[in-house]
Amino acid sequence: MYFEIIDNIENIETVAVGGKIRDIMRLRKQYGPGRWRKLKGIANVRLQSGKTCHAELHWYEAHGIGRKKMKIKHLLD
Repeated sequence: MYFEIIDNIENIETVAVGGKIRDIMRLRKQYGPGRWRKLKGIANVRLQSGKTCHAELHWYEAHGIGRKKMKIKHLLD
C-alpha cells in the first residue's frame, strides 16, 4: 500500500531490538550490519486514494542506515 507521511511520527515505541527481530538476517543481508530496532508510532498519512487518516506505523531503523520497510499496521480513523 502506497502512503505518504504528512506530520511527524508521535508516540514512538521500541517493539524489538537486535536478535529479537524476526527479520534480522534479511535486514543485515539487504542493508548491512547495524543496531537494528523495530519501532512503532502514530502519524497522519495520505493514502493512494487521496484520503487522509491517522495510522499506526511499524518500521525498522538502524543508526547510519535510517528507516526501512515502513508499513501501516492499523488505520485509526
